[in-house]
Amino acid sequence: MISFLRRIIGERNPIRLLWHKKKAFLAAVRYGMPARNITVIGISGTDGKTTTVGMITHILLHAGRKAGAASTAFLQVNDTVEENATHLTSISPFTLQKFIRRLVSNACEFAVIEMSSHGLVQGRLDYTFPSVAGITNTALEHLDYHGSMEQYRRDKGIMFEKLRGRGVKVLNGNDDSFEMYSAIPSEGTIVYGPKESGLSLSNIQATDTTCTATLHVEEHSDQITLAIPGTFNLENALCSIGCALSVGIPLSECLDALKTFKALPGRMERIDEGQDFSVFVDFAVSPQSYEKSLEALQKVVNGKGRVMVLCSSCGNRMEEKRPIIGSICSKMADVVVVTEDETYGEDPHKVLDEVWAGVDQSKTDAHKIFDRREAIEFLFKNAKAGDAIVLCGMGPFSTFTKLEGRIPWDERDIAREVLRSL
Repeated sequence: MISFLRRIIGERNPIRLLWHKKKAFLAAVRYGMPARNITVIGISGTDGKTTTVGMITHILLHAGRKAGAASTAFLQVNDTVEENATHLTSISPFTLQKFIRRLVSNACEFAVIEMSSHGLVQGRLDYTFPSVAGITNTALEHLDYHGSMEQYRRDKGIMFEKLRGRGVKVLNGNDDSFEMYSAIPSEGTIVYGPKESGLSLSNIQATDTTCTATLHVEEHSDQITLAIPGTFNLENALCSIGCALSVGIPLSECLDALKTFKALPGRMERIDEGQDFSVFVDFAVSPQSYEKSLEALQKVVNGKGRVMVLCSSCGNRMEEKRPIIGSICSKMADVVVVTEDETYGEDPHKVLDEVWAGVDQSKTDAHKIFDRREAIEFLFKNAKAGDAIVLCGMGPFSTFTKLEGRIPWDERDIAREVLRSL
């Protein structure tokens, strides 16, 4: 009966949204409005949310402040980290409010919360009362739910409206959302990205294990070093620094902390079994995230090796992005292997064909290999010294949803097994 009602009542039907909002209110009351007793930092964006949440939490703890975090990949209370088994960006309001109560009970001063556009629209993040709201970026994703990029950005903007004219916005000045979010009232705004903004970068350099750049903070310059790959992580670091500065953490503390920040599971995670080529597992699912991951690999090989990518797209999610992903990969990678992904009830062969349709075979060495493990084996067996491979889509997930049900699958372990067998 419940599933039948869900089918006939649209995702954004006012009745359905009211139901979600009522649940959020009941959850907050059930746990005593815990967000009233902690400083909440909200983070949204198409890509980089989880890493940015992790960076902010790491900075706060490094600075000697008690803090916790709720993200797609993990839940954290001070130094204790556990997997978010749901893999949902915005967990149910009862789970979220209970978690915030747990942070308060552990004397945490800060709660860093990943806020998805779905969760914001549905009210699952109501009664979190953020004092700081930061955005990583907005790019083509989730239009099957939001309908248009303008609506998608408006929906993400709900997070800034939750500041209620107070608090601090941390905005990406290079993103197309900047003008829209700038107009939302707040007591303060920190802008990062452009040269003329408060936080910007120059002299960006990268290897397969690190990223460095010159950080410009108004008239001051300093060195920023990350012990993780992917130049796009420097943008996440800028957002993290902006959020940390807004709650009184000195810049020197931010930079010291980021030197010891470790890559989150499945987020441009390096897999090293002694091979003479680089392998990364990355939770890239949007077209923009593919661009950023492949751009990072281009810097890793630095013209001395090939960029190789395993690409796919999951079922029952935004069909129009599938050929776009194929097109991006064929333009930016030397070797492209298109493979299966999680189905969520849709025919995986159909999804694969739609990604393949976007691949320009005149620009790349392209292969269509349905079985995901076979596709990984093909890439590794054909890699040469100095090449760089990124396995996109699955990230840190521990299961793989196929038409016949879920099977155990950790792409990082699969990659290690295959590398050891070479």
